[in-house]
Amino acid sequence: MNRVLIVAYHFPPIAGSSGVLRALKLCRYLPENGWQPTVLTASPRAYERTDNGQLGEIPADVHVMRTFALDTQRHLSIGGRYFRSMALPDRWASWVLSAVPAGLRAIRREHIDAIYSTFPIPSAILIAWLLHRMTGKPWIVDLRDSMTEDDYPRDPRTRRSLRKLEARAIRDSSRILFTAASTIAMYRKRYPALAADKCVLVPNGYDEEDFQGLPTSETRANSTSRTLRLIHLGLLYPDERDPRPFFRALARLKSENAISTATIRIDLRASGNEDLYTKMLSEFGVADIVHLLPPLPYREALRDAAQADGLLLFQAANCDHQIPAKAFEYLRLRRPILALTSSTGDTAALLNSTGGATILDIASEENIYQGLPEFLNAVRNARHPLADESAVQKYSRRSQARTVAQCLSQVVNESARSTAEAASVPAK
Repeated sequence: MNRVLIVAYHFPPIAGSSGVLRALKLCRYLPENGWQPTVLTASPRAYERTDNGQLGEIPADVHVMRTFALDTQRHLSIGGRYFRSMALPDRWASWVLSAVPAGLRAIRREHIDAIYSTFPIPSAILIAWLLHRMTGKPWIVDLRDSMTEDDYPRDPRTRRSLRKLEARAIRDSSRILFTAASTIAMYRKRYPALAADKCVLVPNGYDEEDFQGLPTSETRANSTSRTLRLIHLGLLYPDERDPRPFFRALARLKSENAISTATIRIDLRASGNEDLYTKMLSEFGVADIVHLLPPLPYREALRDAAQADGLLLFQAANCDHQIPAKAFEYLRLRRPILALTSSTGDTAALLNSTGGATILDIASEENIYQGLPEFLNAVRNARHPLADESAVQKYSRRSQARTVAQCLSQVVNESARSTAEAASVPAK
């Protein structure tokens, strides 16, 4: 059994991030493929919210190291203000100071063969880069999201800091994992020296075991004579998933009596920014139709979604090269999907390949106004297509772990060959 050190900020008991599943499910399925994980993560005090519900899913034989970390904004600010340098590359920069020594001890004590780190917390990438440089162990970077864009992060100093770290990762890692094909294209354009065979597509996905015992599309109750319920799970970012055109379209339809509380209920569960959205819903006059609901433990949230008539997905054009992780869970639930997104992005491409979704332009109030009644009518009369099961199965977490294990084995073999070749060169 080979051993890999997984550097991941998002790990149970953190709450509110779908990213936690990427590392957690690798811990579950990598051993089936010859790799035993050790996890290096942050102390729970660094997390804004915690939920112990997924702690029991960490395999008993996985060693988890939780090292000291503070959130600069919450723990080190005075009156909500702090020095920008204390939050570079991110607000959890203090984690680096404790994680690097702990990682070095683990690499030596547990005979670690390779390092794997996952974004979107830059400190995790910095920690892994330092460990790679200190030990020479091959390193795989998992860029679940792009680290930088031309205009992201908005703060120029932060963007420069992340671009520098990003360049180190591109240069020094052995493989880079991406979740969307267009992200690979973007990075290869940004870094012309980045070879195609160094980039590996590993989409997000779902774990079949999480869906056992949930209501299926076949057991769904008849909806011809009751209020239809649509649900969105997880964060709804004001910019990247701007719901205002959707709210405006709802307001127009309500004013024309095309929809009402008797015909539709929309639930936004764990959306974040609740104060902002409460104000918006009141201004648009749709607070009786759209409801902001609190978070639920992961499997309970899946069960809640499985009982809905339709699933809402938001993704703006400025995230065309990203696919929300929840999209794969939606597909596995096999409920009608109303995707408010760009027709040119990877999210639309995924949904077009699997079926099961009505795609409307997230930025167009008119398009949503025209398309929403058609979607609701199709759902009410059980005419809306569902995702193709065979097309969805390839996105299982078990399949992902197989791909990651293959990458780990490849980089370890490449590193061994490189070391052997260097040793065979006669000294001058």
